[in-house]
Amino acid sequence: MSFKCGIVGLPNVGKSTLFNALTNSSKAQAANFPFCTIDPNIGIVLVPDERLQNLAKISKSKKIINTTISFVDIAGLVKGASKGEGLGNKFLSHIREVDAIIHMIRCFDSDDIQNVNPNIDPIRDLEIIETEMKLADIESIQKRLEKSNKKNVDEKQLKILETTLNLINNDQDTSILKNEFDKKQLNLSGLLSLKPKIFVCNVDEQSVQNGNDYTKKFIEKFGQSNTLIVSADIENQINELKIDEKKNYMEMIGLNETGLNKLIKKGYKILELDTYFTSGPEETRAWTIQKECTAPEAAGEIHSDFEKGFIRAETISYEDFIANDGWVNSKTNGKMRLEGKDYIVKDGDVLNFRFNT
Repeated sequence: MSFKCGIVGLPNVGKSTLFNALTNSSKAQAANFPFCTIDPNIGIVLVPDERLQNLAKISKSKKIINTTISFVDIAGLVKGASKGEGLGNKFLSHIREVDAIIHMIRCFDSDDIQNVNPNIDPIRDLEIIETEMKLADIESIQKRLEKSNKKNVDEKQLKILETTLNLINNDQDTSILKNEFDKKQLNLSGLLSLKPKIFVCNVDEQSVQNGNDYTKKFIEKFGQSNTLIVSADIENQINELKIDEKKNYMEMIGLNETGLNKLIKKGYKILELDTYFTSGPEETRAWTIQKECTAPEAAGEIHSDFEKGFIRAETISYEDFIANDGWVNSKTNGKMRLEGKDYIVKDGDVLNFRFNT
């Protein structure tokens, strides 16, 4: 299961620098002028999970395979993007293709890095981007609700479109729709306003621990739960260091975890994802699933035949697998369960599927 997070924001807020740090590459051209990125760069990132190493050690696995998440570096939007300003229509179309949006917000002062607005104001900057996405949604919804197109829209989608349009027009929070409609139906709508969001406040080195006045004002307005304070420049520097040097540098600047790891974890949280494992002598592997995923659906992530022919899932919790030193002792000690088609897989489950070919 592949998930994409799109990094968006105004020009020169640090999107490409963050992308380079995330993917540990130089795919994205970080340059001090607007629109240096036109086509989106896509980077596939390994999801860090220390449980993999622990499982592999017990199973004496030859290989360890992390699950992945994709990040898309989308070029800077500007006011008027929904009407085509700054190649905006093309950029907005790229955002429609992602599962979640990472809002990169400038929260640092710099005379060296050009700012498209006369002053630094993260709240205003976010509202510019959000407004452009709402305007793009309004245009999209109105077209789909036209009499000639309306007949091709099913009843559930019609309700989502009409409700979203009403909420946007009345400046109300569209996130309340997730309490009323199925997640798959919301995703099918392709509306930008309905995508899960993470706010990344990009700060300088001095502010990476405790933030600054810009981040405090931003968090006061938009809350802490979906907000991260990150220094894209520092993340890039950390990635260029050797493992032992990384640890020393992070201790020196007061970081106990990289901003990138925090961002990946936050991405998993807002996308409502879990991880299960398969572990044996050949490989230990992590698999990404949606929360509330059934055992047959989880088996289908490995191969569609596993889902079609599903019989049972041999199931051990991660904690029991470690405590009992693997499959054999877990089974002997009564910690392995046989779960059927209705079983909801839990984060950390170690699974072995029985299926008919």
